[in-house]
Amino acid sequence: MNRRSFVRSACAVSTSLAFPKTERLLAEGAMSDGWRTFEVKTRVEILKSPGATRVWLPGALIGTTPFQKTLSNDFRAEGGTGRVVDVKADGLGVIAAEFPAGVKPVLRLTSRVATSNYAVDLSAPRRGAEHAGRAELEHFLRPTKLLPIDGIVKATATEITRGAKTDIDKARAIYDWIVDNTFRDPKTRGCGLGDIRFMLESKDLGGKCVDLNALYVGLARAAGLPARDVYGIRTAKSELGYKSLGASSETVTKSQHCRAEVFLRGYGWVPVDPADVRKVVLEEPPGNRPLDGEMVKKARARLFGSWEMNWMAFNFAHDVALPGSTGKPIGFLMYPQAETINGRLDSLDPDNFKYEITSREILSTNG
Repeated sequence: MNRRSFVRSACAVSTSLAFPKTERLLAEGAMSDGWRTFEVKTRVEILKSPGATRVWLPGALIGTTPFQKTLSNDFRAEGGTGRVVDVKADGLGVIAAEFPAGVKPVLRLTSRVATSNYAVDLSAPRRGAEHAGRAELEHFLRPTKLLPIDGIVKATATEITRGAKTDIDKARAIYDWIVDNTFRDPKTRGCGLGDIRFMLESKDLGGKCVDLNALYVGLARAAGLPARDVYGIRTAKSELGYKSLGASSETVTKSQHCRAEVFLRGYGWVPVDPADVRKVVLEEPPGNRPLDGEMVKKARARLFGSWEMNWMAFNFAHDVALPGSTGKPIGFLMYPQAETINGRLDSLDPDNFKYEITSREILSTNG
């Protein structure tokens, strides 16, 4: 964590990361104007705990964006202690809990968010569309461990954007290159690793959302465009006709999904998701659709500039130092994490690490 991080609710067994009253009212009042409210519950249980245990969860995105207003992150660590550590620059709120030896480690988190479908009009730049300061833009131009911006990444970005005259031309060229040259690999574990240098050097351009959208972000930064991964989870089925781009039930334990944003002068932060285009290609029934098929072309056009918000954002963070951990920082925080006296657990190993995530939409009672 950097020096701008701060700790809230230290040593609390049960607490709420609440947001300003005006922000909550704004979000709740907006539900009748295209906003939806979701309640996402996570329950984590460590099955084998030989001693003291630490557990970490990503809370819903700290702060307010055009697509999401986080209403609350309430957690309970019965028999243990808990705190929330914020990194505002990355919209990151880490719920960190510690359980002493002899206590069954169970951490519960309930996040409530209001979301609204997000689209940016790219037909022409608009005065006043940009709402980002210099420090924010520089933050999302920096290299990270998984997102180097030199060497083969820089060379690839330069080649892709050769001849592009504007920021939007560069952003679109990178998007099209990702869609045309990568593929969704169903054998990839979880959502992938996001190691873009390895992908380019090995010429293995397969993976899942963390891989493909990280590649977009890294190439964009290398081309001089501020960009960021947005880690999150699908919360409901798609209402736009894409079976593959939504959760199939209220149990969303395996529905994590990483998206991306790129900052364009005259437009501000623009949503993109080339990984979901490749998901439509592979998974949209009947499967293995051609890139020039009508449904894929529609997805390709829509996912440069818009997101359907049947999805909850967690954070933009890379190189995350888990508070109190004895292990190394992790590349990103999208899954529950845990550590015992024997070291860090594999969050995708159900024999030692059990968790369930559910999502339900809270319907408005307003007229």
